[in-house]
Amino acid sequence: MRAMTDTQARPRLLVVDDDPGIREVLCDYLDRHGYAAEPAASAAEMDRALQARPADLVVLDVMMPGEDGLSACRRLASRGQAVVMLSAMGEETDRIVGLELGADDYLAKPCNPRELLARVRAVLRRRDGSAPVGEAPVLAFAGWRLDLTRHELTAPDGRAVTLTAGEFALLHALVRRPGRVMSRDQLLDAAFGQTTDSFDRAVDVQISRLRKKLDDGSGRSLIVTRRGEGYLFDTPVTQR
Repeated sequence: MRAMTDTQARPRLLVVDDDPGIREVLCDYLDRHGYAAEPAASAAEMDRALQARPADLVVLDVMMPGEDGLSACRRLASRGQAVVMLSAMGEETDRIVGLELGADDYLAKPCNPRELLARVRAVLRRRDGSAPVGEAPVLAFAGWRLDLTRHELTAPDGRAVTLTAGEFALLHALVRRPGRVMSRDQLLDAAFGQTTDSFDRAVDVQISRLRKKLDDGSGRSLIVTRRGEGYLFDTPVTQR
């Protein structure tokens, strides 16, 4: 019998799907691979579970009775919750909608549990709260502060700005290379690693969201588009 302390030490996942068979299969697989996976049959049940105890990541189905997954994703992302969405609608437009609402990743159903495990690990790794070796824990630019240890972005006025794991990874990749044009492929590699199957349009979506969050009212865009080339972070960066 697993000790309680071991269960509590493992990252907690919440699998939200109205199909009991899918919930059982995914929870069992994730549990056997080092996570404390718990099921929820609806967004309402998800809310009750999160109120009782926070989760490190929510695996969220799109099509559910009651509140659908897209609406629930918007609520979760607004408070910084890590979310991997599952949907039988695997078209690119559906994936883009999920990413625009703040999902960290999006996986079409039916999905292989092994693939889901890889996505969960990747998202949690991007949120693990560690700065790269040799890099200062805080990067400052134009009055903004990006804390690599706490994964926090602070505006010039002291306001905390919530970032999804994907947004944080892309911003970090840009901030580390100020004044350098990066193609979408280079950004994907730098932010998510060469094993990602993310697509170019996902980069555009998250860059658009980052621009809105970095808008301090001055009218200046810190992330500049170089048509046909990629994106450039257009301000000096200091390490602290």
